[in-house]
Amino acid sequence: MPAPHPDAIEKARVRVQQAKARLQALEARASTLNRKADARRKIILGGLLLDAAMKDAAWEAHLTELMRRISRDQDHKAFEGWTFKGGPVDAG
Repeated sequence: MPAPHPDAIEKARVRVQQAKARLQALEARASTLNRKADARRKIILGGLLLDAAMKDAAWEAHLTELMRRISRDQDHKAFEGWTFKGGPVDAG
């Protein structure tokens, strides 16, 4: 078998690099779509839970208990002055 021509080797190397770039782009796109789908599920589920808590005292109690588990200050700040009923928090 004759030795491959240097141009053929270079062309193959370029095709491999292009294939790697296409693979990386596909993986990045899949990752982005997965993150978006996950965020959408969380938003929908959160809306359902909030709706349940606004209509049912038992659900409100469960979510209030879950909210007590929030550990990050910046997450706590998102709920300052907010209630399940949409009115201001009673400071008394």
